[in-house]
Amino acid sequence: MSALVLGIETSCDETGIGIVRGTELLANVISSSMDEHARFGGVVPEVAARAHLEALEPALQQALAEAGVTLADLDAIAVTSGPGLSGALMVGLGAAKALAVALDKPFYAVNHLVGHVGADVLRADGDGAIELPTIALLVSGGHTSLLHVRTLTNDVELLGETIDDAAGEAFDKVARLLGLPYPGGPHIDRVAAEGDPAAVRFPRGLTLPKDLERHRYDFSFSGLKTAVARHVERLRDDGAAVSVPDVAASFREAVADVLTAKAVAACRDLGVPRLLLGGGVAANARVRALAAERCDAAGVALRIPPLSLCTDNGAMIAALAAQLIDAGHAPSSLDVSADSTLPVTTIHA
Repeated sequence: MSALVLGIETSCDETGIGIVRGTELLANVISSSMDEHARFGGVVPEVAARAHLEALEPALQQALAEAGVTLADLDAIAVTSGPGLSGALMVGLGAAKALAVALDKPFYAVNHLVGHVGADVLRADGDGAIELPTIALLVSGGHTSLLHVRTLTNDVELLGETIDDAAGEAFDKVARLLGLPYPGGPHIDRVAAEGDPAAVRFPRGLTLPKDLERHRYDFSFSGLKTAVARHVERLRDDGAAVSVPDVAASFREAVADVLTAKAVAACRDLGVPRLLLGGGVAANARVRALAAERCDAAGVALRIPPLSLCTDNGAMIAALAAQLIDAGHAPSSLDVSADSTLPVTTIHA
């Protein structure tokens, strides 16, 4: 029988507790502190860490109840050790180590980003096998990364990443410019549905030939954010009305265009006919639609984990650890510390 694994995820503002048996999802409990950060317009690390402390125990108890298991039934404890916010990571690591010692269970410290890829094994359709190799595009509030995943447990290569703002950060900042609530992604997605994506031709960062020579798989959204700000300022200075739906749709189109174009280019360049989307921005309607359209045209198979597993969650951490256990990897040392910049090549600390 596959290992029964508890996963703890506290890399940012969501406290995630997940329980899986192999590729079977038994519980996925998420407690978000998003409302506490909303008045600041972004995540405050100290607030996030304190919220994790308060949420961990009730989330753990809820997950055990949903899974119908006890702590004694667990075969292993898994936790995110990085990348993420240092203080937030330390809360989860401390809890995981305490459980591992108290229960005398093996302890697995795993990579947050690779966890997003691992989430795809927990499919409701029962198809838990990820066909590898695959290109993975991971897009969230803190990360925008393009990976070449040859094997989930020991061979992941970083092809490119954002050199400034992550896509999710750009959504938050543009939402603020347009008077939309935090977090920006869902609200821009909602408003953009009523707008014209061709109303404003916003720049596509790092897509010019000279940029592609050095940054073929890298991303940049800072210039796009600034272009939106300048466009809105010009209209307001001229006394003209700002069409929030049109600006939102045009901005969303620029982000989706760059993300999907570079991801499909990586598939084509490396001869990998598979693309996996992960991270919270994978829930964006236009990103999903354009990815599907371009993958279909390029003969690339597209996989997207269930939406409930796209945002940060403990189930993906447990799933990755379960794959490591099945592959025969040894547990982590209890000396493992939080690493806010843990490289994606370090799948298992």
